[in-house]
Amino acid sequence: MINIARIVTRFYVNDSVKHINLRRSSRFLSTVKYSNQNNDERFRGKRYFGGVLAVAAGVLGYVTLKEKISAATLSLTGRRETYNFIADVVAVSAPSVVYIEIQDGRRLDLFSGRPITISNGSGFIVNEDGLILTNAHVVVNKPNAVVNVRLMDGSTHIGFVEDFDIKSDLATLRIPVKNLPVMKLGSSADLRPGEWVVAMGSPLALSNTVTAGVVSSTQRASKELGIQGKDMVYIQTDAPITFGNSGGPLVNLDGEAIGINSMKVTSGISFAIPIDYVKEFLAKRKTKSPQVSRRYLGITMLSLTPNILMELRMRNPEMPTDIENGILVWKVIIGSPAYNGGLQPGDIVTHINGTPVTSATDLYSVLENSTGKLTMQVVRGRLRTTIIIAPEIH
Repeated sequence: MINIARIVTRFYVNDSVKHINLRRSSRFLSTVKYSNQNNDERFRGKRYFGGVLAVAAGVLGYVTLKEKISAATLSLTGRRETYNFIADVVAVSAPSVVYIEIQDGRRLDLFSGRPITISNGSGFIVNEDGLILTNAHVVVNKPNAVVNVRLMDGSTHIGFVEDFDIKSDLATLRIPVKNLPVMKLGSSADLRPGEWVVAMGSPLALSNTVTAGVVSSTQRASKELGIQGKDMVYIQTDAPITFGNSGGPLVNLDGEAIGINSMKVTSGISFAIPIDYVKEFLAKRKTKSPQVSRRYLGITMLSLTPNILMELRMRNPEMPTDIENGILVWKVIIGSPAYNGGLQPGDIVTHINGTPVTSATDLYSVLENSTGKLTMQVVRGRLRTTIIIAPEIH
């Protein structure tokens, strides 16, 4: 039999469930709708705020781009000429700066065949007739040295030392050239710490080199530097210099030499001789009598006396018997003109340029009163030979 009560109950329950589900669905939909409305409002708010940010970023980007375009189109023409004051100093002063190379006239390089370079330095022209100023330690105490001076135009000339002062470490040399550009000499008395200066020279044999810096001190006493025997003050500067800068000028912004680069202690600490010392040196030089250039052979000799001649005959019975006078070569300096010409210790010089010689005085007289090479007649053992020697000028 069909259970009517069960069916009615099931229908009622299902209908109630459906009614409850409908109410829940209605509430859910209304909740979802309200939530969607809030989300839409929030989204619209975020979208509006994002739009504002995008507009602001666009405005800033436009401004930045505009600034970049303005900077790119800004004219910089003329700034080089206005602010390159160091280049202006170099243009005025550099033509008078020279490179000095000291070569050993006795030794030759095995590969090039040229004389070996002993040292190098710098200098600058102080008179248009070829007078050059440098440090004494650059050109003095270099035996058998040949001083080569190279100008800015690349030409090279032989220089001759005219005067020097070891105490002040100053020297002058001359080259046989006229109408040269001259460095203007300033004053170091009114120099102030902090002034811009330019150092010119040939560091490490690199000619026409320019460095710049400021004056660190104008009155650095030699005692502070541990230098004995020199009552001087130096200009301290941070303009970089090194070996080869010695003798080169330290120039102010007016293109005037206010010092001579002399020594480097360490990076950023260099010293120059004040130009006022240089002016005193040049003034004293004018009052001195000019030094006499002498021709140099490089031998130690003895005048033949009867006693010496007798001893030579006892040692060498084969010596020619007609020798009555002459000069005995006692020692020959290696690398000297006499050595290069072939003269040897023990040689007896009887004639020079066809004239008999009887003593060392005769040889000195020939050197002073003649020019060019010397032709010597020499007795070596039992042989007679002729030797030609080209003396050096010292």
